[in-house]
Amino acid sequence: MTEQEINRAIQYVTAATSYGRDTVGEILRTGLSELSLLSAQSSRRFEREDLLGYLCQWTMKRTGHPEPLVREVLDGAGRWLDEVATTLAEQRQTEAATGDDDEAGTASA
Repeated sequence: MTEQEINRAIQYVTAATSYGRDTVGEILRTGLSELSLLSAQSSRRFEREDLLGYLCQWTMKRTGHPEPLVREVLDGAGRWLDEVATTLAEQRQTEAATGDDDEAGTASA
């Protein structure tokens, strides 16, 4: 996700809620960062609600903001979180397919 897209999500959620831009930005950046790290470190697929619940808990611990605030902000940015999750999953599948091809080529040599 580009900086411009992140700022667009922050602007959208800030306008849709009563929270300040700095608060929304901190929550979104923390949640997006953890989503990216989780995707890079885990090959497991998660249901959307389970993943959102995890991101809420993680973001609450990292930022110190209460659950209702964090959940409202992350819910408000749901379409951006979905987009990031989908993009990361596709990248992971591509990398896995490329790795399988490399391994198959190595094994037959």
